[in-house]
Amino acid sequence: MNRYPLWKYIVITVTILLGLLYTLPNFFGESPAVQISPLRSGTPTDTALLQRIEQALKQKNLAYNGTILESSGIKIRFADTDTQIKARDILDAEVGKDYVVALNLLSNSPQWMHHIGALPMYLGLDLRGGVHFMLQVDMAGALTKALDRYNADLRSTLREQRIPSAGIERERSRIIIKFRDEQAREKAMAEFGKTFEDLAFKPENISNELRIIASIKPEAMTRMQNTAVQRNITTLRNRVNELGVAEPIIQQAGTDRVIVQLPGVQDTAKAKDILGRTATLEVRMVDDDGDIDAALRGSIPAGTELLSERSGGQLLVKKQVLLTGDRITDAQPGFDQDKQAAVHVTLDNNGSRIFKQLTRNNVGKRMAILLVEKNQTEVVTAPVIREEIGGGRVQISGQMNSVEARDIALLLRAGALAAPMEIVEERTVGPSLGAENIDRGINSTLYGFLGVALFISLYYSAIGVISVTALAVNLLLLVGLLSILQATLTLPGMAAIALTLGMAIDANVLINERIREELRQGVAPQAAIHAGYERAWDVILDANLTTLFAGLSLMTFGSGPVKGFAVVLCLGILTSMFSAVTVSRGLVNLFYGNRKLSRVPIGGIKIPNKAGNKH
Repeated sequence: MNRYPLWKYIVITVTILLGLLYTLPNFFGESPAVQISPLRSGTPTDTALLQRIEQALKQKNLAYNGTILESSGIKIRFADTDTQIKARDILDAEVGKDYVVALNLLSNSPQWMHHIGALPMYLGLDLRGGVHFMLQVDMAGALTKALDRYNADLRSTLREQRIPSAGIERERSRIIIKFRDEQAREKAMAEFGKTFEDLAFKPENISNELRIIASIKPEAMTRMQNTAVQRNITTLRNRVNELGVAEPIIQQAGTDRVIVQLPGVQDTAKAKDILGRTATLEVRMVDDDGDIDAALRGSIPAGTELLSERSGGQLLVKKQVLLTGDRITDAQPGFDQDKQAAVHVTLDNNGSRIFKQLTRNNVGKRMAILLVEKNQTEVVTAPVIREEIGGGRVQISGQMNSVEARDIALLLRAGALAAPMEIVEERTVGPSLGAENIDRGINSTLYGFLGVALFISLYYSAIGVISVTALAVNLLLLVGLLSILQATLTLPGMAAIALTLGMAIDANVLINERIREELRQGVAPQAAIHAGYERAWDVILDANLTTLFAGLSLMTFGSGPVKGFAVVLCLGILTSMFSAVTVSRGLVNLFYGNRKLSRVPIGGIKIPNKAGNKH
């Protein structure tokens, strides 16, 4: 009656061993490290660079505890933070501007654990320390930028359609177009209405002066604001990746603010530098008539500049910018007709018109497509214009792999139409405060566990000890599951772990009390154990399901600490149901299932004799 088949014991054993394996990395701690990442995906991080780094550290007599060479960068471990900071300064000067050198923390768990995905849990800002930024999107700057762009577009439309005007100017949040006769104004109104969907146009007469007042529609303003914030968030996520931050928190706060929390980041200056980076696209014409040799010797013609090509060469490019990344609506990685990696860029209506006119007027000439990032300009490709290109689709290809094409597409997509941002709040959370929070959280969980274990063991005797063992397995599985999922543990998460332990032991109390009740009614020991587990299951399921539904609601509609609490709570409910029922019953069946019992060691309940007296 109280026996498990072999396969169930195998499942329980394998589950516990996996939980133990994935829990272990959390006990090895972290060591200070310096992380070196390429500024661009095409920049190599190879053995030669690693040897340069090691040689530079040896020359300065700085000891390190190991190096890690990965495709995404190089990491060097150090014994203490003082050595780490000194090494950062040395390596920053050694590797130059093509790499990002940042302080970080690395897990001390063995490398073989990393290979099987056994990694420690991420710790939130309140436990690990790090930096907290509140950034505000400059919506006034975004509006000004948009109005300046519309001002230029309106002027171009009047010129292309040969509509005479008496001037065009921007006045605060509106654009004023002046005309000398009504016919020209009516023609302009008709043309503007077809081309500029996001602008509202209103005729106005002031002192015999005919005007059209253009302003951005409210719905377009709202969309512009939302787009600017979301694109800035995307840009921040892309930039934060270079810091190697585990589980950064980047989320919108209100209509125009963004919160950025970077756990484990010690280098605040580097974090601010990374957050300020953006990338955009520029289209210019190549100056093929200029003397490149003279330019290389320092004699650069007026109106041009000497820029580096991605292939490694130099190119004379005119300074006049004909098209910018502000016109980009989308950018996706792909391949060109020769099956080489490329980036496919989609332009908006006005960008399509400008590019079509540009290619029509410059057939047979070279056009340079430049990537501008962190005040550095690089020529991605410089193709010869063979024919007029319409439709708003531009292909960028040449000297790039698929990874680089993906990164460039991300940068262009994220950088397009991004509004200016400024840091309005900055806080640094020290690791000592995080260590104190971790100690308090662990101690509260440990003392709570020991208190519950002592009481249950004394009150329920040997069955109580089995319940405590199941409770320990529940904690083991919960921590292991959080590590497997690479969840972020915060103080609310630690509170959820403590709550989970209470709910897990509550299920065992229900089972044990049900066994006692069966024994009081004179049921045989083995039958009482069987009935206790079977009849308590419905109550345990109902109680845990209601809590699970509440946790799922918090996880769905909550954010930040509330969501973190809900995630740990929901996972804890699942592990507690497994440990409280399956594991504890497996242990009871293992120790008592094959024995003929005269009594159940469950705290003083004795089996009644035939006369009805208890003994």
